Amino acid sequence: MYDVHHMSAASKRPTPSRKEATHKRIVETAARVIRRSGYGGAGVADIMKEAGLTHGGFYAHFDSREGMLAEAADRAGAETVATLERVAAAAPPEQALEAMLRAYLSKAHVEGIESGCAVAALGSEMPRQSAQVRRAATRRIKEMIDLVTRQSPDWGKPGAHERALVTLATAVGALVLARAVDDPKLSEALREAALNHLTPVG
Repeated sequence: MYDVHHMSAASKRPTPSRKEATHKRIVETAARVIRRSGYGGAGVADIMKEAGLTHGGFYAHFDSREGMLAEAADRAGAETVATLERVAAAAPPEQALEAMLRAYLSKAHVEGIESGCAVAALGSEMPRQSAQVRRAATRRIKEMIDLVTRQSPDWGKPGAHERALVTLATAVGALVLARAVDDPKLSEALREAALNHLTPVG
């Protein structure tokens, strides 16, 4: 029944035009590149080449590089939120926050910078970005805070929002440091310490 309803709803959705599909491909590529190489390393020519497009086609889709970077920041942040939401939805409600934290602080996430959390990959660069880029990233950070707050066992109780802020700040900080060091044992210790602190047994 659900599938039939889903299919009928999907069939009413207009097929994206070639220009929309190309625009989406550029943004998806840029979202990967900024996480991998930083905002400064995200050149228009490189992004267009990686997307399999010619450099000259860029301005048919964007007014400026900053406009593209803002959309890329938004897309990267949306992917982070969607991944966390999927992890939470797959877990029993009382274990959703722990499941999110274990996925976030996993070794695979430490190694997967290109497709991982945009905040951990780009947070330290954010103060130097344009207002447009910062606005897009901030909106997604607020969504992450909201998601952690809603999955917290003490949601709705006094101090729950503040605890969510500390939880997210700890997880992001641990991920940044685990990626930064060239000592695998220290990287592992940082992940484990944050997990032990944020998901105490019992």
